[in-house]
Amino acid sequence: MTVNALNTAIGRVQSAIQRASAKTGIDFDYLLGQAKVESGFNAGARARTSSASGLYQFIEQSWLAVVKDHGAEHGMGWAANGIQRSASGRLTVTDPQMRRAILDLRNDPEAASLMAAEHASDNKDALEASLGRAATGTDLYMAHFLGLGGAKQFLKAMQVSPERPAASMFPAAAGANRNVFYNRDGSARSLTDVYQRFGAKLGEGAGAAGSTGNTGNDLPRMQFAAQMLDMEGATVITGANQSASDAMNWATAAMGRAPAGAAGVTQASLLRPSPDNARLAYMMLARMGG
Repeated sequence: MTVNALNTAIGRVQSAIQRASAKTGIDFDYLLGQAKVESGFNAGARARTSSASGLYQFIEQSWLAVVKDHGAEHGMGWAANGIQRSASGRLTVTDPQMRRAILDLRNDPEAASLMAAEHASDNKDALEASLGRAATGTDLYMAHFLGLGGAKQFLKAMQVSPERPAASMFPAAAGANRNVFYNRDGSARSLTDVYQRFGAKLGEGAGAAGSTGNTGNDLPRMQFAAQMLDMEGATVITGANQSASDAMNWATAAMGRAPAGAAGVTQASLLRPSPDNARLAYMMLARMGG
């Protein structure tokens, strides 16, 4: 990849996170830190142990839920209208081609950043109502990592029994993310240990989660690039367990490419479905008009 191409890709990620921060009031540093922890800034990252994918590693049901709730606010009404909720609460998309297109939005930096910010905003309101205090970036990350219900359970238990082994409360999450819940020697990490580790990985994003005036607009491009490629201590927690060198290799070899397997979707933008795919485009326009 050329320097110009890398610079363009870096600019796209920075701009996407900036816009998401400005539109939702969620702190830029938090959104930046979350993307670093989740995917190492790899918009095409895919998990090996779950359905998680993209810059913010949304699993399929979480992604469908946030797009259903907020997609129309950000020009993705075609996607929001294509998602149905069953009586049991499960979200589905009837047409397989449209389902693939909606899920592929997770690999688009603009769509992923906006939905991550909206998801964080929803979680912030719910956590603050439950905990009776202002939510931090680390609190929001716990909600992304464990789900809102899991985060409430985790944070309330940590207040009462901070040294309780986290894996004993969340065995499924521990099984899929052993490096989060256990030390290298196999000993279990406490609730406080897990929380503090995430806080350290988020860096400045671990603090205030609401609007602090920092939308990243004053962050110089080279400074942002340095943050992106300073991957020390960052691994894909719910993604593909990439190392710092994996992320660096990806950054220099694959940034800016459209995700592989995006059926019928051009590289230009997943937010603007390809006119070459007549059937899918027709369905999208029909739903937007309905």
